[in-house]
Amino acid sequence: MADDIEKSDLLRIAEILLSHGVDFIVVGGQAETIFGSSRVTVDIDLCYRRTRDNLKKLAAALREIKPSLRNAPKDLPFIIDEQTLALGNNFTFETPFGDLDLLGFLEPLGDYEVISKRAVPIQIAHLTVKVIHIDDLITIKQYLQRPKDRDSLMHLLAIKKIQSESK
Repeated sequence: MADDIEKSDLLRIAEILLSHGVDFIVVGGQAETIFGSSRVTVDIDLCYRRTRDNLKKLAAALREIKPSLRNAPKDLPFIIDEQTLALGNNFTFETPFGDLDLLGFLEPLGDYEVISKRAVPIQIAHLTVKVIHIDDLITIKQYLQRPKDRDSLMHLLAIKKIQSESK
């Protein structure tokens, strides 16, 4: 029980997804934090593989996580199954572990298949998760240009510079 108190929301969700064999990549602010940014983010952004098999596994994992659609009426029916996930692309959920965004496509780069080519495996506590490559995250932040993305970009470029100087 004490171990559960110390687990991050990302770790809790990753444990469930990995236990179901879901293919996903950590992207967004959580990836930024993993790379060493001090910028605080509370939601979890994951890029997921959109194959039939992975959608089936993802649906099973989501039923365990028990999400609800974010910013939707609480009584709006939402069936979590392979077919529903196949009909959408990007989903925003509220979960007992915080906000979760499942992204089937990341502008301007593409889908899981594209992002996974350069994704890096990183150890988080007792799990190894795939994390978007820092250069790909920089490309996304440069493309989006929202105020929070410009802040993130500044952090990521500084982290990349420090990484290159330490080699």
